[in-house]
Amino acid sequence: MLKRALARELRYRLRHNPVVALLGARQVGKTTLAHQVGDAARGSVYLDLESPEDVARLGDASAFFKRHSEDLVILDEIHRAPDVFAILRGIVDRGRREGKRGGQFLVLGSASPELLRQSSETLAGRISYMEMGGFNALEISRRRRNAIGSLWLRGGFPESYLAGSNGLSLEWLENFIRTYIERDIPQIGGVPALHSARFRKLWTMLAHRQGEQVNMSEFGANLEVGGKTISHYLDILEGMLLLRRLRPWSANTKKRLVKSPRAYIRDSGVVHRLLQINGGDALESHPVVGKSWEGFVLENLLLSAPSRAQACFYRTSGGAEIDLLLRLSDKALWAVEIKKGLAPKISRGFHQACADVGATRKFVVYGGDDDYPAAGGATMTSLPSMMRRLRKLRSPAGI
Repeated sequence: MLKRALARELRYRLRHNPVVALLGARQVGKTTLAHQVGDAARGSVYLDLESPEDVARLGDASAFFKRHSEDLVILDEIHRAPDVFAILRGIVDRGRREGKRGGQFLVLGSASPELLRQSSETLAGRISYMEMGGFNALEISRRRRNAIGSLWLRGGFPESYLAGSNGLSLEWLENFIRTYIERDIPQIGGVPALHSARFRKLWTMLAHRQGEQVNMSEFGANLEVGGKTISHYLDILEGMLLLRRLRPWSANTKKRLVKSPRAYIRDSGVVHRLLQINGGDALESHPVVGKSWEGFVLENLLLSAPSRAQACFYRTSGGAEIDLLLRLSDKALWAVEIKKGLAPKISRGFHQACADVGATRKFVVYGGDDDYPAAGGATMTSLPSMMRRLRKLRSPAGI
């Protein structure tokens, strides 16, 4: 099993926070990482809140937690039992009075808006959030050379990436997509119903429009539903960490700017499965290849960046564009252009856009392995190298 980059940071946060929430889509490896951390702890107990037997153990939750007051308690699928948060609050506060500061609870779940609202309101000042994705380019590049192409094709879900063949990877991804469409999405209340075939079509339409603005009316007309229904389901996909909507630059400027967010399906393997792309040659010749690579790079960078970073894109009606802007502090604004080729040319529009926003550093993430200076003060850099830059800013002292 590959060593996960988040492991050290997770242990650090557990030492300094009574509750840590590890959030991510299904099957990204949250449970595996939690078991690894739990096994290394002084003592730990694991409960899967989708298991009736484990739910029954929480029949008297206060008594159960009291019996395990010296252990790290891991609660998986916490969104299945949101009422537990109120109990955790009392236990954490009692632990603080007794001198306990960290390492009491590790909760795992998806980042649904309701879960985040309930946990942040109930455990304000007591909980630290971490987002976990699938395997990333920095993790797998340590394993073998030229692995990034395989990661891009298959996506970061461990079962997909580690499958014995592209065919087995595609089969796993198909089952993953069907599970969300046929089981997970219908279980969410408070939103209009959308037949599974139509939801599959919506997801496929998003794959075809990877990295583009979504016209709600157009999508709604194609699916014979209203634009508000489309908006609801995009919210669901985003809340489940399956979709990312990158917001446009909104600071004052005299330029006419694109004002609609760009939508990216977060896992490249899911994109390729939805588009029936079954191998590297098919991907290289597909019209979505450029946007697929852009989304893949974008996701790797954003999951490496500090949680405080503010991300957006910049595009004017005249064509000046920055694929990714990262506001890292009041004095640090990084502009990132994403190119797939080994010898990409930097457009004048990128340099103009950097001047418009006052970017403090300019990078071009390309398909090569070396870092070197380029025209206009930009730095050509590989994806792993750019991720390392961001992770250095992210890492707290001592880990």
